[in-house]
Amino acid sequence: MKKVFAFFVAALFAANLFAGEYPDVSIKELKKAIDGKKVVLLDVNGSNRFAKGHIPGAHDFSKVGKDLAKVLPKDKDTLVVAYCGGPRCSAYKRAAGAAAKLGYTNVKHLSAGISGWLKAGEKAEKAAKDEQAAKAEAKKAEKAAAQAAKAAAKKAKQAADAA
Repeated sequence: MKKVFAFFVAALFAANLFAGEYPDVSIKELKKAIDGKKVVLLDVNGSNRFAKGHIPGAHDFSKVGKDLAKVLPKDKDTLVVAYCGGPRCSAYKRAAGAAAKLGYTNVKHLSAGISGWLKAGEKAEKAAKDEQAAKAEAKKAEKAAAQAAKAAAKKAKQAADAA
């Protein structure tokens, strides 16, 4: 009997230890906050996943994390919700922890994540096409510059060999 009791005490302690420091917010509660424009959303799924689809209005934590204070409002009681892929993902803690470290007191976690959001039939927003086009254009320009540098080096070598 003592072993069973000790097991339950240990299980209860472990559950409390790993329950997370940030309260969960339901999809229904989050939708209400989004509709009322009373929430800042932080997507911690990475820029590639963010570009493919995120909760409307969310910020890509991969991009804004270092300057998070610039993204968050001055009111430290503002609802800040961090989310990642789904219930088994704990990456949200990076964004939630960063917001809490800045003094925000109403930090929550959407444990359902983007997968739960989509399973609930909610719409995802994709990164702006302009942003994606700008990235593609930058890659093209970088490639063209590398080719031009290579051609210039080849021309300089030919001129040096001819002299």
